[in-house]
Amino acid sequence: MAFQPIVDIQSRSVFAHEALVRGTKGEGAGQILALVTEQNRYSFDQTCRITAIRIAAELGCQTRLSINFLPNAVYEPLACLRETLSAARQYDFPHERIIFEVTEDERVDVKKILDIFRTYKNQGFMTAIDDFGEGYSGLNLLANFQPDIIKLDMMLIRGIDNDPAKQAIFSGMALIAKQLNIKLLAEGVESRPEFDFLRAHGVRYMQGYYLCKPQFMALADAEQIFKHLEEGI
Repeated sequence: MAFQPIVDIQSRSVFAHEALVRGTKGEGAGQILALVTEQNRYSFDQTCRITAIRIAAELGCQTRLSINFLPNAVYEPLACLRETLSAARQYDFPHERIIFEVTEDERVDVKKILDIFRTYKNQGFMTAIDDFGEGYSGLNLLANFQPDIIKLDMMLIRGIDNDPAKQAIFSGMALIAKQLNIKLLAEGVESRPEFDFLRAHGVRYMQGYYLCKPQFMALADAEQIFKHLEEGI
């Protein structure tokens, strides 16, 4: 696993670490996910969850832990949570600090996503929609379920400081998130102008290479992150 911080600009701290699957020699997520098949999807999803919790606990993670899951691997939401809850107890990692995020990349019935999210929320987990606005769900999903976090797709963030159309879309999303009491997270922040625009427009939570790259088998240090940001002014 690699861990990429989600930074809280307002409190100058790390809000969460997102667990990103890697190969044993550091191979990227794309190479690993390419090996997932219909036959091994469930075991892969479960292994990733348990491994993320175990390693985060071993590294002394005191922040929230964000775990990506494959919705098509979830055959029955509550049953599929048993091993996650067991791992959280085994490694003494409070399950209330776990965020489950689903990407819009994987095609799945919206009703199924709603069932999964509602079950997870009822069990005390936080929920997030990754790459919001890119794929199957968007506003239709949001109308039926309000997650704790919306992660704006990096393609919307790229060059937002100089793109009126992206700025207009962002303003609309920011208003929706505020009215629905959802945390808005900008991911894929890769430049100082993007960072400055988002900060000036009230985005509290950010993630991206400009702030900190994923750390292989390690956790980022908030002090170093903000030192870098201050040096970039």
